[in-house]
Amino acid sequence: MGINEVTLTGTLTCVSEAEASRVRAALPAHITLTRAEAGCLSFEVTATDDPMVWNVAERFTDASAFKAHQTRAAASDWAVQTAGIARNYTITGLE
Repeated sequence: MGINEVTLTGTLTCVSEAEASRVRAALPAHITLTRAEAGCLSFEVTATDDPMVWNVAERFTDASAFKAHQTRAAASDWAVQTAGIARNYTITGLE
């Protein structure tokens, strides 16, 4: 990990098939858009053995790139489609 990198790891957990269906539908565009962002080193959202849970792993070059991602994602279709879905994340590298 680079000296200024910001990482986010954790899970996205749905409580219903309706939520899971929205995640599956919105996820490909969210991944494509995020990976195209300046400062994105890696971005993975992968299904687990539980069809309601996804593992999330993000790496950005620095806090500025991570914050820009958070701002863009908050205003995206992803945010609309996944509003209210439980997230359990650990973020490292932010001061």
